[in-house]
Amino acid sequence: MIGGMNESIIAACDGASKGNPGPAAWAWVVADEQGRPERWEAGPLGTATNNVAELTALRELLESTDPSVPIEVRMDSQYAMNAVTKWLPGWKRNGWKTSGGKPVANQELVVAIDVLLTGRSVRFTYVPAHQVDGDPLNALADQAASEAAVTQRPAGTAHGATQLPAPAPARATEGRRSGTATKKAGGASRPARSGGTIRARFAGRCHCGKPYAAQDMIAKNPNGWGHPECRTAPA
Repeated sequence: MIGGMNESIIAACDGASKGNPGPAAWAWVVADEQGRPERWEAGPLGTATNNVAELTALRELLESTDPSVPIEVRMDSQYAMNAVTKWLPGWKRNGWKTSGGKPVANQELVVAIDVLLTGRSVRFTYVPAHQVDGDPLNALADQAASEAAVTQRPAGTAHGATQLPAPAPARATEGRRSGTATKKAGGASRPARSGGTIRARFAGRCHCGKPYAAQDMIAKNPNGWGHPECRTAPA
């Protein structure tokens, strides 16, 4: 259990899926009250969706921290945050059905998180991902999840890691913000052939909101570079 010694815990959690669904993983980073990272952990999920990875990351974080200590959880997944802060009470009232009468997706994970949240002080903070001046804890969790998704091996301080994951440079953000997809900003090693895919030279983030790693296959879309399957998806 992490906590106990501190007055409060600051943490971030993130999930990654290379393909959505594809090789996936979860990760969390826990810091002290000053925001200095103390411990981190990442774990593989085999083939899973982004949403499953994001929810699993939150469940793992809550299971690994002292429920008697207030915690701030920083996340870049609006789905996972909304699921457990906005939509969950209604889902419970509706017998775990959506407002449209369909079964709630990933119900098992949401139920487990609901149990873990009960009776403890948890404050959720949404942090945009991959910003040049973005949240450093979220960047660490993002990178740890991305690496574990590729390697499909557990990692972290509990597994003997002495160093923190090195976050990928936030170089892709500026290119997308200005609407350009230059070689440097878009993370592509050369212009894509029409309809073609290439290997990313740098890690970056697709307009679907999830990252891609260096050497992942990416394709040009109206918003820059991203997952080939997201070429036709609206931003």
